[in-house]
Amino acid sequence: MMHRHRTAATAWAAATVALAAGATASVAHASPGHGTARQPQKHVLLISVDGMHQSDLDWYVAHHPSSTLARLTHAGVEFSNARTSNPSDSDPGGTALMTGGNPRSTGVYYDVEYSHKTDAPGAACVPGRPATGGDVVYDSPDDALADVPDFVNPANGSFPSFDENGSVFAGGSDKDPAKIMDLKNDASSFNPATFPVNPADCSHVMPWDYLGDNSIFQIAHRAGMRTAWSDKHAVYMSFNGPGSNGRSIDDFFGPEIDSQAVEPNGVPYPQDDDWAHVEAATKQYDGYKVRAVLNEIDGRDHSGRSHVGTPAIFGMNFQVVSVAQKSRSTSSTLLGPDAQGNYQTTAPEPGGYQWVDGHLVPGPVLSSALDYVDAQLGRMESQIHADGLTGSTTVIVTAKHGQSPQDPKRLVTVQDGPIVTAINAAWQKSHRDNPTLIVAGTNDDLWQSYLSDNSQAACDFVKSYLWNHPAQGYDVDKKPVTVQHSGLTRIWAGHDAARFFGVPVADGRYPDVFGKVQEGIVYAKPSKLAEHGGMNPADRHVLMVVAGAGVRPHVQRTPVETTQVAPTVLALLGLDPAALTAVRSEGARVLPGIGAARR
Repeated sequence: MMHRHRTAATAWAAATVALAAGATASVAHASPGHGTARQPQKHVLLISVDGMHQSDLDWYVAHHPSSTLARLTHAGVEFSNARTSNPSDSDPGGTALMTGGNPRSTGVYYDVEYSHKTDAPGAACVPGRPATGGDVVYDSPDDALADVPDFVNPANGSFPSFDENGSVFAGGSDKDPAKIMDLKNDASSFNPATFPVNPADCSHVMPWDYLGDNSIFQIAHRAGMRTAWSDKHAVYMSFNGPGSNGRSIDDFFGPEIDSQAVEPNGVPYPQDDDWAHVEAATKQYDGYKVRAVLNEIDGRDHSGRSHVGTPAIFGMNFQVVSVAQKSRSTSSTLLGPDAQGNYQTTAPEPGGYQWVDGHLVPGPVLSSALDYVDAQLGRMESQIHADGLTGSTTVIVTAKHGQSPQDPKRLVTVQDGPIVTAINAAWQKSHRDNPTLIVAGTNDDLWQSYLSDNSQAACDFVKSYLWNHPAQGYDVDKKPVTVQHSGLTRIWAGHDAARFFGVPVADGRYPDVFGKVQEGIVYAKPSKLAEHGGMNPADRHVLMVVAGAGVRPHVQRTPVETTQVAPTVLALLGLDPAALTAVRSEGARVLPGIGAARR
């Protein structure tokens, strides 16, 4: 554990000395979760900057010493050795933050997965009959909102506009995308027919009921505290927790990132894409969630229409860093409006990282994304101070996931479709009665296969094929490359996969075959620079900063995990971290140096 010397002038809310002065200092011990007890906070603002590494924070603070991120880092505890869940996808990563659990207890391995214990959506179901297995897709296709016609491609849905009652405008006009602020997410936001089926009673499993652990929102809600959260998919209402009927988060705001991106005047972006593939659009999109958080700090609901009080737990995720890391080239900024009310995007610039004077640093688009996040955190900081909440609010900034590779020279994109097809073809030669072995799997920068026959022999068949066959890919310059072992460095199959995740072989949710990729491998077309979900260092080594009253500034180098955020949030509010089922089963502890609060 190393300590930095910091001055009161660099406190995250530097406009007032109250943040640090007069508060009981928390002393970090070698044993995680120990600290001096102090008065509970009234509010915890949790921010996930998806994709942001610890190295990004180090670089940004060093080059922007007067930034909001620098103030937060210097005023709080910087956990410089924080790791995400494994897999490190958005869904298990976000679920870890909210429950304190890894997939072995939460049951959430990816946003698109498969379960041998459920029936497929739409499958014929007889109550009590054994499960036949099926896709578990908790992602954008589950949205029940009426599609608004895409201006260019009618097959796609676009960002809907809402009236003040949260109803989609008749005719589906999205000429004023800012009206998305009136979106109201609840159980009616979904099309349950897209969800997996529980074979016991043939009911569709809502996303919060698929979760194996309760959440911080449930604990706070039951304690009479208000809760709120903003994220990229409505389906992340799963964070409500099992048995909640989607009501533990009092104010959930989930504008769909996969919908059509339109400029503030309603005109589609020139690229005619969604909010996650044009950096300028992603900034506009994240801006709606920022506005929601600012409204909530000010004691209003996310729309700003009703005064309801500042939540005890609230926050959002940022997408701009993740999009900037993955994009080869994109427009980073939207300019306008001009005198005629029109907008234009800046010329495309390189995304990802680049080598400068022997150092790997953020490129222009990623640097701009970090500037954007910093500016928005500054707005939140100012609003907290303006509302007199500095002494009663703790801010936690971390990330659901990182992104790999950072070094573009290591990138090799490999299309996984031909590999899956070849495995199934090889299997079919001796299994005419079961021609399709791999029935599901999402491979970003990891390998996951779910099998129609998940016997150990079948799992070993897939493992052997993957390990003994090369694969064709492309380097960053789109030149052909051959990689050995299908791009993998280690494979767990059947019983070994179950042991890896710490679950029984008969669990039914874990991937039957699971693989760690060679660093730099991304299973995709050669259009990306990076992806997340895997277990290489850049996938999992993320920033984590905790700043607030009573938090003694220092750098904590003890290894921690993002699962420790959940018990820490409850401890800060004076609630019992052991109320979380994942804490009891997995043992995640309050972050070292934060300490419990007395209520």
